[in-house]
Amino acid sequence: MAEAQVPVLFCFSTFSRASTVPAGSGHEILIQKFLALYGGLIGVHRKFLIQLHSAEWGEYVDLPKGFVVNERCKLRLVSLQVPMTSLGNLVASSTVFFCCDMQERFRPAIKYFGDIISVGQRMLQGAHILGIPVIVTEQYPKGLGSTVAEIDVIAAKMVVPKTKFSMVVPEVEDALNEMPGVQSVVLFGVETHVCIQQTALDLIGRGLEVHIIADATSSRSMMDRMFALEVTIHLITNLHSYHFLAKRPDWIL
Repeated sequence: MAEAQVPVLFCFSTFSRASTVPAGSGHEILIQKFLALYGGLIGVHRKFLIQLHSAEWGEYVDLPKGFVVNERCKLRLVSLQVPMTSLGNLVASSTVFFCCDMQERFRPAIKYFGDIISVGQRMLQGAHILGIPVIVTEQYPKGLGSTVAEIDVIAAKMVVPKTKFSMVVPEVEDALNEMPGVQSVVLFGVETHVCIQQTALDLIGRGLEVHIIADATSSRSMMDRMFALEVTIHLITNLHSYHFLAKRPDWIL
């Protein structure tokens, strides 16, 4: 016997789509349906509330605890306006340094490479003095060489080879998971408009504060570097790093 389906109008922003869900569907199925319909429009790092249109009140009301769909209804997904936590001061015990792809083969191609090496050296010296862990990545080291000799990575927590732009590869994710107290990442290296920017976005997506050392990061082109810093700073200061809640208080979905 076929499972009974109930018609539901799913609304998000200015969009409305008619669909169906199995009779008795609850919050988790409704979440899945909204994601299936509007996944390309919904930022996954946000909090949302599902509301039900009430004929009695003529407007949307929050879903009651234990709500299930047993009859035709109209639902909407609302983004919660939660203030973004502003960037705070760095605390050594909750900070990790990320050194990105400071490799020998990049030396002749990257603008002011000698200068960013010099600043990078001081960053790692400071990390050592303060007991801050350092994570180093190397982009395809078989072809592009190891980290430059001037950058001492002996005391680094890990040196990880990678073949993607972002530093947040599985080994780095595992390391971050082993440091649950980390709140801030100090990021530097090359190239600003590629690996640095992609790493910053991935870290922000994890809910971490990101501090990019402007004079310790560069690109082949100063235009690439300038626009990458502008865009990334804009994202850091304006992107809401919220989480789509699967486990919720009674009124939040």
